[in-house]
Amino acid sequence: SAFLLALLPLVSVTWTSVAAGLQRFDAKFFSSSMHNIVGAGGGAVHALWGTLIVTGIATLISVPIGLLTAVFLSEYGGKSALARGITFFVDVMTGIPSIVAGLFAYSLMVMLFGPGTLIGFSGSLALSVLMIPVVVRSTEELLRIVPNELREASYALGVPKWRTILRIVIPTSLSGIVAGVILALARIIGETAPLMVSAGFTQSMNLNPFSGPMMTLPVFVYNEYAYPGIPPEAYNARAWAGALTLIVLVMVLNLIGRLIAKRFAPKSGR
Repeated sequence: SAFLLALLPLVSVTWTSVAAGLQRFDAKFFSSSMHNIVGAGGGAVHALWGTLIVTGIATLISVPIGLLTAVFLSEYGGKSALARGITFFVDVMTGIPSIVAGLFAYSLMVMLFGPGTLIGFSGSLALSVLMIPVVVRSTEELLRIVPNELREASYALGVPKWRTILRIVIPTSLSGIVAGVILALARIIGETAPLMVSAGFTQSMNLNPFSGPMMTLPVFVYNEYAYPGIPPEAYNARAWAGALTLIVLVMVLNLIGRLIAKRFAPKSGR
């Protein structure tokens, strides 16, 4: 009964998104932008590409940093003061509001390139601040549950520690690490506030993350729903179609993560 009660909001949101989003979930929505569009028509191809680029760069930044940090904490840090300090700050980063990450990225771009700098790479930095602690915590826990017998057997054969980590520990927990990365991606792909502050708004296609504002799907949905024009029905339809696209993206990411996890899961038996 408790499970069904918790499932009701999810079913309600999914049903509403599908019912309202299918109205504009068509080829034109995924092949045109909002450049010079007033009223009906247009699409979100510029926001879709912006989301893929921004989250892709954020993943390239976050996964190596998160994985290396988790390896240090689980394999080298022990109970040292440095390891305790890193763990404390990772926990703090896990709980910071997303708007703070956006303000950090925007402030960094202002210091480097001057006031008013809104670029896609800034949005990637903001999302990486939110993604890194999730990757660190999930990966660290998975590395810690790898049986010590595997490490000891490798050491007994004269294999150095770094090679043991690279060839034994990480492959053993790889399926769980992939699942943690997918979870972190699902955590950031729908973030709106940090991208509004750092990546900005645009109605045109921009595939260069280092030049000019870059629209993303969460910001597109917010902009269409919060500032409707005439007729408002067209703007609401685009907003719901964007929300449905985000849901489909998260579902596809989870499916890919499950397939990768199954592919690299340790094989049981002889």
